Amino acid sequence: MSVFTHLVAELGRLLEPVLAQSATAAAIVLFTVLVRLALHPLSRAAFRGATPVAGCLPVLLQLPVFFVMYHAFSSAEVGGKANELLGHRLFAAPLGSRWTEALGEGGLFGAQGLVFLGLFAAIAVVAAWSAVRGRRAAALAAEAAATAAAAAPKKAAAPKKAAAPKKAGAPKKAGAGAGAGAGVMAEVSAEQQEVMRKLGGVLPLLSFGTLITAAVVPLAAGLYLVTTTAWSVAERAWLQYRKERAQERSEQAAEHSVDGGVRSSL
Repeated sequence: MSVFTHLVAELGRLLEPVLAQSATAAAIVLFTVLVRLALHPLSRAAFRGATPVAGCLPVLLQLPVFFVMYHAFSSAEVGGKANELLGHRLFAAPLGSRWTEALGEGGLFGAQGLVFLGLFAAIAVVAAWSAVRGRRAAALAAEAAATAAAAAPKKAAAPKKAAAPKKAGAPKKAGAGAGAGAGVMAEVSAEQQEVMRKLGGVLPLLSFGTLITAAVVPLAAGLYLVTTTAWSVAERAWLQYRKERAQERSEQAAEHSVDGGVRSSL
């Protein structure tokens, strides 16, 4: 933890000529960005679905950083010396203070209370953005499942025409088996659609749980939370944008290839 406090303190000193007493708060944001940049390759692999482990690692690797941040701004001493970080502020609020302490100092709209209200507002905006994107992703997934369910009966009926029956009773059994298979696929798809619909309504709301955490941890840890959460949402939006652009280019290339083949045949 002493290494972390030293790093944040040094970053704060570099930013102090520009940001004055809020330099350490800016150093925490910068430190969080550096951590997320280091984890970006794992986040990119998780988005592509490369491995199941890749989706968990970015979250798990951030937990030690968050706990170090929490203890660094909760401990009176670090390495046997007074914790110098506790004296730094974000505007009027000490970075080691909690919301309950800010309420005791000047109330909800006091100098410190307003800093926490600004933090909560930023977290709420990020959570709302995440919720909107989550609902949109769930809707697209449900639409894809519905499309797959609609195509399932056609795929199940295709072998019936190609099969050459050896016995008189064979086509009846094959047709019954195909119909049963299509019914099972449609039933599973319907269940998946219902699950996706329910999850699409509930999971995005979990983003607002960060508000509760930010209300009970030191202000510095709250800054870390809002920065890493905003990074996660923006990162996923950027990766989704790049994926859609790549798909569009691939479709356009396929169309040009088909058009070229038609023209050459003529």
